[in-house]
Amino acid sequence: MPKHNKKRNTAFLYETLVREVVKQTITKDFDKRDKAITILKEHFTKKEILGKELDLYKTLSRSQKMNPLPAEKLIQEAKKEYRKLDSKEIFNEQSTVINKINKTLSSGVYSNFVPNYKDLATLSQIFGDDVSAKSRVLLEEHVLRKLTSSKSVLKEERETKVSKLVVKTFVNKFNQQYAGELLEEQKALLNKYVMSFINNGVEFKFHLNEELGRLREKLDESLKIEEIKNDKQMADKMKMIISYLEGAGKKPINRESLQQILKIQTLIQEIFGNEH
Repeated sequence: MPKHNKKRNTAFLYETLVREVVKQTITKDFDKRDKAITILKEHFTKKEILGKELDLYKTLSRSQKMNPLPAEKLIQEAKKEYRKLDSKEIFNEQSTVINKINKTLSSGVYSNFVPNYKDLATLSQIFGDDVSAKSRVLLEEHVLRKLTSSKSVLKEERETKVSKLVVKTFVNKFNQQYAGELLEEQKALLNKYVMSFINNGVEFKFHLNEELGRLREKLDESLKIEEIKNDKQMADKMKMIISYLEGAGKKPINRESLQQILKIQTLIQEIFGNEH
């Protein structure tokens, strides 16, 4: 079986660039982060040839539990759609992406850890023409097992790569500024914030609005606590924070405003403990 060339694997190029965005966000190298984002936006949207190819990778790597017959049909249909793509155009676009990575970022991008790399390599070989019939059958059986497994492979991989890799690293950076471990709600907010640089940010905005609403409710509730209600200075402070939260959701969130929200989450924890 021919050796797999990961630089010619569109899904790998996409995934490693996504991790580069996260890495540069954590290290605060916003110039490189923005360059990686630009490459993603210019070459991997649905209207671009690499975006169309990427969708076929996603079809087979992100499908949830399926019955064997539909799963087998899905594999064959994905292969059929793949054959409609212009292989020469794909190669040229990959070359452009590789050239941009080498010139504007670094060859170290290809060393980024991609948890599902082996699965992406398998799909690349299924779509390609460089494997024997016997090898192709074995590879398709592997994909079929993934598609018919009892758990969503995508969900498991995403939880692993985000919760354990992205969030852990990002949280460690914040723990240098704040004493002790971050709260679960703080980790969740940081997770969505980091990922917003990669996708269109809709998921982060939705999560943020929900969290701001929860914090406002808890602060309103805190005003009924005797110790706070009878302390004018403390009550006024709570009202100021409520006012801040009401405006926070109406403007873009930057690092400074994110830190303010993290502090408010800590305040809620201090007031209500584990009951919040």
